[in-house]
Amino acid sequence: MGNSKAENFNALHRQPAPLRLPNAWDAGSALLIERLGARAIATTSAGVAWSHGYRDGDALPLERHLSTIAAIARVITVPLSVDIEGGYTAESDRIAETAARFIEAGAVGFNIQDGAASPDLLCRKIEQIRETAERLGVGLYLNARTDVYARNLVCEDLRVNEVLIRARQYQEAGADGLFVLGVTDRDDIAQIATGTELLLNVIAWPGLPPAHELAALGVRRVSVGSWISQTLWEHATSLAANFLADGRSEPLFEFATPYSEVNACF
Repeated sequence: MGNSKAENFNALHRQPAPLRLPNAWDAGSALLIERLGARAIATTSAGVAWSHGYRDGDALPLERHLSTIAAIARVITVPLSVDIEGGYTAESDRIAETAARFIEAGAVGFNIQDGAASPDLLCRKIEQIRETAERLGVGLYLNARTDVYARNLVCEDLRVNEVLIRARQYQEAGADGLFVLGVTDRDDIAQIATGTELLLNVIAWPGLPPAHELAALGVRRVSVGSWISQTLWEHATSLAANFLADGRSEPLFEFATPYSEVNACF
């Protein structure tokens, strides 16, 4: 079953239109997104961390993350991809065990990022993950995230070239996809898409073109990251603050889904 889902997830990246992934952060959000028609579920590391009371950035205890992934896998039927941040270790030789545990919990895809670290470190992690997936007989879709744009790791004129240099390294290490966090410029996107054999993933970002335009630029996957959970945080802030200020009940149920409807989903 795991490998059939992995094959399905790989195939979804080769459809005419980019795969759209509204990222989930717990079992409830994952089930809701699947019921709305999503063909796969991807997690947001930030949303998962926040739901457990931790900051984003490899701070969430591994056991809590694994329990969340197992809970999501229990309630959905579509393929599941997991954002494992930097792999929760700075040492490449420890990533194999972590990868195996996420695969056993139900993941058939990973996002793993370079951040501010050397791309060589991410290459070693990708190699270890790929070997682990092959040993377990799962055709894992491995998405290598680079933060060249998001962290301004090089000057603007060199960003495309730096991304493509890293893309070659990550492809040789065993990656399937390239996730360029924060890129929005059409020309940059097109140059990156045509300059690598890795399938390009971008994320919802201020100024990002709509999905149908991204398809023409060569993008194969569009995700939303933590934006949905951030927006819900703002809505919850408003509802709670207003109730604390005036004690009025009406705004709390004005746009609420009926209890029976939510409960019947599970």
